[in-house]
Amino acid sequence: MTANSPETMRCALFAGSFDPFTIGHASIVERGLALFDRVVIAVGVNAAKSGAAAADERLEAIRSLYADNPRVDAITYSGSLTVDVAAAHGCRWLLRGVRSVRDFEYERDLADLNRRISGIETVFLFALPEHGAVSSSAVRELRSYGHDITPFLPQPHTTIKEK
Repeated sequence: MTANSPETMRCALFAGSFDPFTIGHASIVERGLALFDRVVIAVGVNAAKSGAAAADERLEAIRSLYADNPRVDAITYSGSLTVDVAAAHGCRWLLRGVRSVRDFEYERDLADLNRRISGIETVFLFALPEHGAVSSSAVRELRSYGHDITPFLPQPHTTIKEK
């Protein structure tokens, strides 16, 4: 095994619908890169969540955002458990963002179940205070009323580039 082989790389899967991918999501990815060698952003296709942007559009937007960072990859998935997708991509951890106590309770239960069925651990990063109220659903609602959502979306210059 080499230092950067798949067996020794610390890879985390960051899964969500990301409709849209917000500054809060970008913050979790950027902070996750301080902990992991690689972060795979997994755009889940969830029939229960209806959004304006198709999964392939969301995927391309995320890939464009991280085009200059070889430590970040983006994929889509559906019809599989997130832990199975993580394992298939060599990720031994799930990366999750938590904005509130309500998020934490839900995420903790899911993390316990995921660990029990797969052995994959979940790492929680709490939202930065300035991103605590930013959610994809709130941004979608603002967009539906014609509000400028640019302040809530990451811009290419705001993401961490490979050093």
